[in-house]
Amino acid sequence: MGRMPAGLSQKIGHKKQRLAEADLQRSPLDAAPIPGPEEPRLGRPASLGPQRSVYFSRLKDRPARLGSEFFNQPAVPLAQAFLGQVLVRRLADGTELRGRIVETEAYVGPEDEAAHSRGGRQTARNRAMFMKPGTLYVYLIYGMYFCMNVSSQGDGACVLLRALEPLGGLETMRQLRSTVRKGTASRTLKDRELCSGPSKLCQALAIDKSFDQRDLAQDEALWLEHGPPGPSASAVVAAARVGIGHTGEWAQKPLRFYVRGSPWVSVVDRVAEQNMQV
Repeated sequence: MGRMPAGLSQKIGHKKQRLAEADLQRSPLDAAPIPGPEEPRLGRPASLGPQRSVYFSRLKDRPARLGSEFFNQPAVPLAQAFLGQVLVRRLADGTELRGRIVETEAYVGPEDEAAHSRGGRQTARNRAMFMKPGTLYVYLIYGMYFCMNVSSQGDGACVLLRALEPLGGLETMRQLRSTVRKGTASRTLKDRELCSGPSKLCQALAIDKSFDQRDLAQDEALWLEHGPPGPSASAVVAAARVGIGHTGEWAQKPLRFYVRGSPWVSVVDRVAEQNMQV
């Protein structure tokens, strides 16, 4: 074969260069551009079906654990904000117990006749109520049962956690509850009985006085996580608190909040629910 003329060879060389430059401007599936140092590296998808982007699978803007800023609000909005969030308890053996909060009570501070801080009095027992928001206040009732509260914004204000919807570790919860039950220990507890009350909740999660004054935003054995989108305002019932009948007008104030229709709530207030429809 004869030698190609120099002019023709130069033209072909220029054409190859233009084709190579055009290829660099395209992004075919098999030749994805190299990501920058701050971007995740995306490989070829295993199929052409719907793919979950790694950009949206990250939770940078919504960390799983709720931090101090969540608790730094007055007792009433905090009690409402708790609804739908997930309480997590990690036992010594690594077992994690989980439950979605469905019922709370707000105690607004020294003016609240039903609060342990009424009149502004501080004692060794209620000190956690005057500590920073997110501090656990755990106290003993009837000499044998514990209740768990979380301090809120404002001295002497807190939120009582009344009921959970069990999500994980139910058999362990059942075992923990059976060890402290009296008289009916032989009967197997139904799921809806595990955490339907403040003391039952503490039994099911093995919460005792040792948790008093711990920081819920930092503790390694107990914390709060974002739940799925919470109940709408129309689904939240505001009712009178339970078991505070000797506190005058405060006994009737609608400072208990629960998710309407939830089978996990400890006490349903039909009158309050009917008033919501008026």
